[in-house]
Amino acid sequence: MTAPQAPSIPAATSRPPGLPRSLDYPAVPVGSILRAAVGRWGDRPAFVEDDVPLTFGELGARAHAVANWLADSGVGRGDVVAVHLPNCRQYPAVYYGVLLAGATFSPTNPLLPAADLAAQLTDAGARVLVTWDQVLPLVRTALAGTSVETVVVTGQAHVADLGTRLDGLAPGEVDLAHLLAADPTDRHLDAGLDPAGDLAHLAYTGGTTGVSKGVELVHRNVVTNVLQSACWVHGALPELDAAGDVTLRQVLGAEEHPIRLGEGRLINLTPWFHAMGAIGYLNGLVLAGTTTVVHRRFDPVRYLEDAVRYRVTSIGGAPPVFVALLQVPGIGDADLSAVRGVSSGAAPLPVPLIERLRTLLPGAVIGEGYGLTEVTMQATGNPSFRSGTRKPGTVGVPVFDTEVSIRPLGGGSPLPPGERGEVCIRGPQVMRGYARRPEATAEAIDAEGWFHSGDVGVLDEDGYLSIVDRTKDMLLYKGYNVFPRELEEILFGLPGVAGAAVIGRPDDEAGDLPVAYVVRRGDEAGAALTAGAVMAAVNERVTPYKRLRDVVFIDAIPVSAAGKVLKRELAARERAAVAGG
Repeated sequence: MTAPQAPSIPAATSRPPGLPRSLDYPAVPVGSILRAAVGRWGDRPAFVEDDVPLTFGELGARAHAVANWLADSGVGRGDVVAVHLPNCRQYPAVYYGVLLAGATFSPTNPLLPAADLAAQLTDAGARVLVTWDQVLPLVRTALAGTSVETVVVTGQAHVADLGTRLDGLAPGEVDLAHLLAADPTDRHLDAGLDPAGDLAHLAYTGGTTGVSKGVELVHRNVVTNVLQSACWVHGALPELDAAGDVTLRQVLGAEEHPIRLGEGRLINLTPWFHAMGAIGYLNGLVLAGTTTVVHRRFDPVRYLEDAVRYRVTSIGGAPPVFVALLQVPGIGDADLSAVRGVSSGAAPLPVPLIERLRTLLPGAVIGEGYGLTEVTMQATGNPSFRSGTRKPGTVGVPVFDTEVSIRPLGGGSPLPPGERGEVCIRGPQVMRGYARRPEATAEAIDAEGWFHSGDVGVLDEDGYLSIVDRTKDMLLYKGYNVFPRELEEILFGLPGVAGAAVIGRPDDEAGDLPVAYVVRRGDEAGAALTAGAVMAAVNERVTPYKRLRDVVFIDAIPVSAAGKVLKRELAARERAAVAGG
């Protein structure tokens, strides 16, 4: 008698059907993305803020005006322009204007303290700073000793009318309205750039765990990663238009990708000074002809109202965005039927949160991606086509032309599937290096071109990557490695928990005591939470050395503008408490 065979498990479908594993990346500067979009999408709204639209055609004219003003002022190839702005309707014109002039874009968080701003401007060698009028007093104190020669100022007044003149500027400060009103013709100032050698972005690492470093990204890095990401998301291939500029050809049909090029609508909260913002939520959306509604601050209630009003087709952001949205009263009754895609990045999305989003948005594909500033933006992604296999808890598989390897934390040969180690990435989107830091560059990128991320991950048999934690977040309890992410996943699955972060409390005998900071939800389950109940619920599911030693309730988990948890702030709080006895 023949023994019954176990049912076969279908192989994971991770690659877009009909698309090659390798793409052809045109050797064009970043400005080519805008030129093609202007020609293709023309009168379609590109960006909308406070109900005031900016069409693709208008964006092109404004961007060329900025480029021409900069060029006429002697700013061009090799010069760094620091952009110190929140997301606003005028930001895209400034961004593309800098690159069309042949200069280098260096994004700067507008909330940086004066000393940190001065340090970044000095490290970047910025000649021009574009800033926001509300932070001018801080900026003026930061400029002494930097290489900044020109300060361009914009503000809320320009959101409603790009021609409005600002009041109260000091001598030497220039109103952005002058730049936006300059010659709008395309002089092809970037025609002489070398995409493989000239810097497009000088982007600074988030600094969530230490001092920021300048990441050098040439035009080829940026164009390549925009195409890797956009082709992955839209089931498309790169192609050149009649003018030789880069655009997309959607290969997969509406049954796999119901959001068609030129039809997408999305609310963006991701800061454009962050890698995910500049690549995915600026360049990627312009390339795809998406209409982007700009929200400068996250107001969950307003976000939901606009999502319904504009009938958004996609929702994207970092995990804290989804946590807050799910708590908006009445969200279950809101008409979100147009949403066909949900994408998360910047930090891992807890599996319980994914399940709640699935219940709310049954018609949407929910996927995560993974990347870092040092790989321009994206390295992996879950399949975005409807028949693809998405594995909750993973960040997908490597995108086009990208390799991911798991290596021992102390160095060594690649580990087999299922074993934890450091995530290493190789591909055409890997940075040139850290600006003026050859030793740091050599430490991060080995002789074979592998970038060592500092993140701890594991690959499964199908090549799907799970991020376990950052090596710098890992706790050492009595000699045992404790990964906070594992505990945080359990915490997010508990009724009443809206947010959570696990850090180490210094202890002379044990090393790091695992401590959870928890945000209660605003419902009965949240009100009923106690520290003892939370600890018991977590500790019964983990081995003894991983157990929580304390639970601290907090109003909000501190996060960066990009949505990454600032564990250093919680760790500083713990150190201060221990020092204070």
